[in-house]
Amino acid sequence: MTTRRPTQDDLLGWMKSLSNWGRWGPRDEMGALNHLSATKTKAAIGLVREGVTVSCSRPILFDAAPNVQRPPQHYMVMSGDPYRPGDGGPDRQVAVDYFGLVFHGHSITHLDSLAHFFWDGRMYNGHPATAVSTTEGAKLESIDLVRQGIVTRGVLVDAPYLRGVDWLESPDGVGMADIEAAEARCGFRVEPGDVLLLRTGQLRRWNERGAWNVQQQGSSGPLPEILPFMHSRGVSVMGSDTGNDVTPSGYPRFTNPVHQVGIVALGLWILDNADLEALAAACRQRNRWHFLINILPLRLSNTTGSPCNPIVVF
Repeated sequence: MTTRRPTQDDLLGWMKSLSNWGRWGPRDEMGALNHLSATKTKAAIGLVREGVTVSCSRPILFDAAPNVQRPPQHYMVMSGDPYRPGDGGPDRQVAVDYFGLVFHGHSITHLDSLAHFFWDGRMYNGHPATAVSTTEGAKLESIDLVRQGIVTRGVLVDAPYLRGVDWLESPDGVGMADIEAAEARCGFRVEPGDVLLLRTGQLRRWNERGAWNVQQQGSSGPLPEILPFMHSRGVSVMGSDTGNDVTPSGYPRFTNPVHQVGIVALGLWILDNADLEALAAACRQRNRWHFLINILPLRLSNTTGSPCNPIVVF
């Protein structure tokens, strides 16, 4: 598969040439979600024909694994252990859970807000990085901005399917040739306000061969060459079945070029670690690669993202 690997100078230039700073006003915090409108949502709802739903979330597991640096915590505050039939006891017998987690990383399906990455001490639209503080969290560009949910058209680029392979390996990733092939063969054109989902098959490989430490062994993902495309087409949200950057990046200054340029310059909202296996199967079964998608983050205040369970409806 032919790719054009942008140079570091290209990426540095894109921080300005692909910038949406000021496009929707000096106080804007929504970024590329400005491409999404009520008209777009209504049109996407019209895509529903069957009422069949597909989850795009990985399960949240509480065990350590090579790809889980800080496992989520779960314990029971109250449980059913004290109660047996006929033993009497209080009428109110109830179970109560506690759970806590660090969702950024490579294992939990989550949506990044625009407060997640900075460049040269600035967030998207030139807001200062100090707007995200240790004591108060994200005072600007928090996930709570999308408390009404993201309900729009989604499209899937299934790169392994298009290439006739099981999965892509690092340092390979989903590039422009894959997107162009998908538009030519799968009957859609990426439009403003879309959620663009990119399948690498890495999750299938994890499921079949076991997970690995991404920081040590690398990861596939979207290639930074697609950033100008997402800017020109007005993509609102981009997601994949990875952490959304090829690892290692190969750039001295860019550890996560898709995040760094995408979030800070474009104002692109990013869906990390989606499970696209069931969705890919559903699309192949129907020979249909566009659909209604609902991304509904938790109503968290002052946070840089949220776990979520994206739901596709056919």
